[in-house]
Amino acid sequence: MLRKWIEYFAAKFDKSAIPVAPHYTSQKCSNCGVIVKKSLSTRTHVCSCGCELHRDTNAAINILNLGKQARGGHPQSNANGLETSTPLNESLVEQVSRLKLESQCLET
Repeated sequence: MLRKWIEYFAAKFDKSAIPVAPHYTSQKCSNCGVIVKKSLSTRTHVCSCGCELHRDTNAAINILNLGKQARGGHPQSNANGLETSTPLNESLVEQVSRLKLESQCLET
């Protein structure tokens, strides 16, 4: 049902939805590709290569890269096939890890 919903809205807004296999996306390191086994209760992905991300962020990067590869694109290019704004000396993982992942509380 979720897949059909996503495909419907992708078509409605002239976008593409590419199904990818989610297997091992939270265990595979999005930086180096090594499988790092962890239990479901472990919320942080920590790899020996130095990559440390929330496990869902790591999985999202892996799913994004799988989708780009399925389209024949390069994982470092955007939807138009152009290079991204990620600096050459900085990986996507490093760029994502700099983002503040928690929202700030609004004061009234």
